[in-house]
Amino acid sequence: MKPFLTGEELDALYLHLLFAMGCIPVLLMPDTATGIKLFVLVVVYNLAVPVAGRIRGHRAWTDIWLFALTLSIFQVFPDWFLSDYLGVLVFPEDGFFKIGTVSGYMAGLWAIPVFIIVYAGTRIRERVSPKAGYVAAALLALFLFVGSEATLWMLPSWYARNVSMVGHVALYIIIPEIILGISCLFCYVSIQAKPHWVKIPASFLVMQLYLGSAVFFYFLFEHFNLF
Repeated sequence: MKPFLTGEELDALYLHLLFAMGCIPVLLMPDTATGIKLFVLVVVYNLAVPVAGRIRGHRAWTDIWLFALTLSIFQVFPDWFLSDYLGVLVFPEDGFFKIGTVSGYMAGLWAIPVFIIVYAGTRIRERVSPKAGYVAAALLALFLFVGSEATLWMLPSWYARNVSMVGHVALYIIIPEIILGISCLFCYVSIQAKPHWVKIPASFLVMQLYLGSAVFFYFLFEHFNLF
């Protein structure tokens, strides 16, 4: 009988549980700017994944992480557009430098959910079926991205404004975030056997798809007052 989780999958689970537990004392540190706290966590995560992957012999971790980090850097542009030009996203002053209107740590923060989505999606894709992998990517994207929208305003990190919302979650961005999760998995699976440099144009295309879908659903939801 096959184990429910392989050794590699258990390593990934333990790493993310340790990271999640480590986030608590860092975020509760008194007299420390929110931007500094999040920057520290972003740096720790983006060092821990490739280092742990190398130590444990999980080459796929580094490969997925490189794709996730490259996409994370490009994701500054949609955030910048939404916050500066549409004015529907706010990055308050948090003690860290900004790239345009976007907090600098965001260039690495997107790597966390993208790595989780792609890693889990590829494992389920291999163990169950391609369809199951994409369903998992969509559900994880919904949980992680919507969960972030619903909670990170409390730090504060970012928050939506001037759009239809349920609580603190902007409705227009939910579908684009699901599309982002699916497209991340599709794109990674399509290029994983190719040289590392291919991750740059591939992740750029994923970013453009996210930006385009965000603008489209913003127009659809807000112009036609769907909610």
